[in-house]
Amino acid sequence: MSSLIYLGLLLFIVSVYSVNENVFCYYGTWATYRHGSGKFGVENIDPYLCTHIVYSFLGISDDGSLKILDEYLDLEENWGRGNIKKFMNLKETNPKLKLMFAVGGWNEGSLGFSNVARDSLKRQKFASQVLQFCLDYGFDGFDVDWEYPGQRGGEVLLDKDNFVLLLKDLHNKLSPKGILLTVAVAAAESSSSISYDIPSISRYVDFILLMAYDLHGPWDDNVGLNAPLYESDLDQTAIERQLNVNASVHYWLRSGAPKNKLILGMPLYGRTFSLRDSTKTAVGASHNGPGIAGVYTNEPGFMGYNEICEKKLSEHWSRIWEPQQQAPYLIFNKNWISYDDSESLTLKAQFVKDLGLAGAMLWSIETDDFIGNCGKGKFPLLNVVSSIIRSGVTEETTTTISPTTTSTSEPTEFICPSDGLFRDPKDCSRFYLCAGANKYDFFCPNGLLFDINSSTCNWPNLVDC
Repeated sequence: MSSLIYLGLLLFIVSVYSVNENVFCYYGTWATYRHGSGKFGVENIDPYLCTHIVYSFLGISDDGSLKILDEYLDLEENWGRGNIKKFMNLKETNPKLKLMFAVGGWNEGSLGFSNVARDSLKRQKFASQVLQFCLDYGFDGFDVDWEYPGQRGGEVLLDKDNFVLLLKDLHNKLSPKGILLTVAVAAAESSSSISYDIPSISRYVDFILLMAYDLHGPWDDNVGLNAPLYESDLDQTAIERQLNVNASVHYWLRSGAPKNKLILGMPLYGRTFSLRDSTKTAVGASHNGPGIAGVYTNEPGFMGYNEICEKKLSEHWSRIWEPQQQAPYLIFNKNWISYDDSESLTLKAQFVKDLGLAGAMLWSIETDDFIGNCGKGKFPLLNVVSSIIRSGVTEETTTTISPTTTSTSEPTEFICPSDGLFRDPKDCSRFYLCAGANKYDFFCPNGLLFDINSSTCNWPNLVDC
């Protein structure tokens, strides 16, 4: 049995996709045009690590038509590559997997959505075409990624209400057919309050995917963390104190978003800066603008985790942990990178579990170390998040993790040899995630044992214990 099918069977056994165990994964199709180890296609997707995978992106036309953005890649007609059909074939390997597609994204902008949302006939046309597209290809759901209502050229005074009307029309078309409707939204209050009627949105969608990243970046005056979990002493103004995961989640909750619909988005990429002074490197230091680009993504100010971990291995970067905001950054000369790693994503996944949110979302899987070039296996970050969201976890740590984290397990004598997953030498049903200074204690469910060969829980007769 191939390792992919074996891993898939295993994760199918231990997962039931309950209401609070959702792992949404965005798949950026443009990664197929990257070179070398950055090239990512449907064949690179593990169909068992996510509960939902979102094909990104299609577009929206001013007349309400659904728009294919890359006909050569997406479709089979005219000798196209038929990527959508290949994507849908993932369900042949894992029938439990939910496959969705998204319209929008940053590059699609706001004006097209705004033009359609304000016109009843255009909304109906769009909703009808989305439904037909789902039925034609067999999609399980549709994701609206309007970035952002009332902003970036949209109608400031009208988009918030019109967005609700658009979602209502989509809901009325999709829900009777059992097709999921989700929405990707800005996280921070300063942006969300402009764009969203949160109680009304919550009424019409199945899940709300909170894009809790890009909270700081090279567009700011000073270096900051891309997706800090908590605020720090440097955050002095009301807006600054909004720019963290904790504040964003609680804003959405108190504004009417149900916990069982709120999905916390987490980044599999980092933001890079060029420091003004190599001796002033702490969060809040001055910078000259966007930093180095990744070798695969080729965008100044941005690097995928796969690019970051490869660079960290090949050069003498210093990793610094920011204790208040619970996230790392890297320094090398005047280069500064804010990113998430297994330690910070472990804390975010625990945050989701502690609050009882509906699950996690990853943007986006093609920038994880999907090949395993950095020595921690394929998809190391996605694996960490998925394992916590979809199973019970207790924690042992030498540092304070978060205000809500508690230990529910007696400490063991196990000492982490390095970062990674390790089985308890005395109990084969128990294993540990070692991340930086922290150690997290897991138990396999349903009488399964931890298999050191696949780093997953497996049937006892298949485990050497």
